[in-house]
Amino acid sequence: MTLVYILAPDRTPLMPCSAVVARLLLKEGKAKVIRRTPFTLKLFTMPEKSYTQPLTLGVDTGSTMIGSAVANEQGHISYLSEVKIRNDIATTMKARAKARRNRRNRKTRYRKARWLNRRNSIKTGRFSPTMRSKIEAHLREIRFVQALLPISAIVLETGTFDLHALKNPEVLQKKWLYQRGINYGFANTKAYVLTRDGYQCQHCQGESKDQHLEVHHIVFRSQNGSDEERNLLTLCKTCHDGLHAGTVILKKPGKRKGNLAHATQMNSIRVQLLQQVEGAEETFGFVTKEHRFLAGLPKTHTNDAAMIATRGNQPLFQVKTVLAKKCVSDGDYQQTKGVRSERRIPTGKIKGFRKFDKVRHRKQEYFIKGRMSTGYVILMGIDGEKVDLKPIPKFEKMKRVSARSSWIMQQRIMGRSSYSPI
Repeated sequence: MTLVYILAPDRTPLMPCSAVVARLLLKEGKAKVIRRTPFTLKLFTMPEKSYTQPLTLGVDTGSTMIGSAVANEQGHISYLSEVKIRNDIATTMKARAKARRNRRNRKTRYRKARWLNRRNSIKTGRFSPTMRSKIEAHLREIRFVQALLPISAIVLETGTFDLHALKNPEVLQKKWLYQRGINYGFANTKAYVLTRDGYQCQHCQGESKDQHLEVHHIVFRSQNGSDEERNLLTLCKTCHDGLHAGTVILKKPGKRKGNLAHATQMNSIRVQLLQQVEGAEETFGFVTKEHRFLAGLPKTHTNDAAMIATRGNQPLFQVKTVLAKKCVSDGDYQQTKGVRSERRIPTGKIKGFRKFDKVRHRKQEYFIKGRMSTGYVILMGIDGEKVDLKPIPKFEKMKRVSARSSWIMQQRIMGRSSYSPI
């Protein structure tokens, strides 16, 4: 079933209707189209009888992907979406700084260095640009859904955990261990490793006659090696020194530390969402997982969001499409080309088109990836992959569907791989 979202004349969201009812509203001149994706109508006059049901928005928060779903009390799902969050901000900011530094060094005009204009970086409660982008992506998706449907409750999955407790579970009982740091229990681990290896060098097996034993990190700490016993080995001082000098080679594999960057970000993101989203309830990932398992649904962000929205009940999918979204940047930082930057790269419109505009070409919808002043254009899918079209399309052969925004969106059928269009 295809649902069409309805807004009142003052843009207050009403309950969605079927495609048949929407077609009649348009035919009778009672509404107009204000958004194509998702298809949304705005009424010219308020109907005599209008009602809204209590709808719950479930959000599967994440550091890379966000899943959203809206359900009523009977478990009928009227909205599904997946949002791909940006994780390239730090990289692009470094590229911008490099290009800016290179550009300033090429100029003949002297520009006095400024070092005392960074107050924003030391102010209290500041988040990094990456964190601000991810928090705003969650809030923007919540505001987007609230503008489409009459949401009465919001449930956020907040599977917060303590990073210190992951390494040292005893901190849950002994709070004073927090001040000793994560490596406080390393001495205990060293004692275990020496006992495990029988107080004998695991390389020479005691042939060096060196009685001084040391515990060695198989994957070096400088290479993100873990402090767990799987990455530790007993060596005598002779073999240990020889290993760091390059004369001794170990064949035993070690273990690197797990990447907890996304988990650390999510702890901060969830706290901010609970503070900024008024009346939001919270649930946890293990609860969602158990409910999804009992419902017999595969692991997807939209299925998780559906289980959150229905509060653990069996979801009934009224919609068969998922709104796939991808957050995009404002533009490219490179401004010129050429050995001496003699060719300026146009950042505005070219023949009425900008980068990331949604266009229709040969009855298919694409996004603009690159533009040429000669009138040719490079198109891509929502996943960012270039679409190989021959001959290369021209601007006059396509029609703009929607202008670029802070995200690009496209509908896909449920069950297909992410970002596959209908």
